Amino acid sequence: MSAGVRNVVLVHGGFVDGSGWQGVYNLLRQDGFNVAVVQNPTLSLEDDVAVTRRVIDAQDGPVVLVGHSYGGVVITEAGSHDKVASLVYIAAFAPDKGESVNTLIADPPPGAPVPPILPPADGFLYLDREKFPASFAGDLPAEQAAFMADSQVPWGVDALAGTVSEPAWRHKPSWYLIAADDKMIPPPAQRAMSERAGSVTAESPGSHSVYLSQPAAVAALIKQAAE
Repeated sequence: MSAGVRNVVLVHGGFVDGSGWQGVYNLLRQDGFNVAVVQNPTLSLEDDVAVTRRVIDAQDGPVVLVGHSYGGVVITEAGSHDKVASLVYIAAFAPDKGESVNTLIADPPPGAPVPPILPPADGFLYLDREKFPASFAGDLPAEQAAFMADSQVPWGVDALAGTVSEPAWRHKPSWYLIAADDKMIPPPAQRAMSERAGSVTAESPGSHSVYLSQPAAVAALIKQAAE
């Protein structure tokens, strides 16, 4: 492995847990990286940032901090940590100061697919189980997508409302992988956020689950950020 950052911290998004990173984890480990996977409760942004910062604290040197989907909000806030050298967004939200998931999804582009989010129940959100595969995991095997739909992690409405205080991308280098076939965060929105953040961008075919379906593309971009 070439000289560079050796530690990678992976942050999952809403409705899923950290186990979806296994393919990316395996590829990075094969290349000699130390990889930690955050397991965020996704109850509130404040809590998820605290959980993520504890994982960063435990690393023995500089860190590449990676977020998928809502995980992008988490890394935008947690990325101000002194150990974070660079940020990598994977089909992720990259909010500016004062923005949240709620503000970023409030005004979808005309004709954009609408994620099948059910009305909140007891303060939590779920995706419609029948529509989950097509919206979230359209390029995964049907059995895998069905399992993801049935093993959803409840996403707290407070997490979607959590606003960023100081976006780390304003003072740290960032990379962004755009998922060209994403039906959760429209690709034009991904391009706009990555451009605003000044990210080095790459684009891959893939659904919102691009981190599962295209682990080599994801790992390659993380390695760029590490160098």
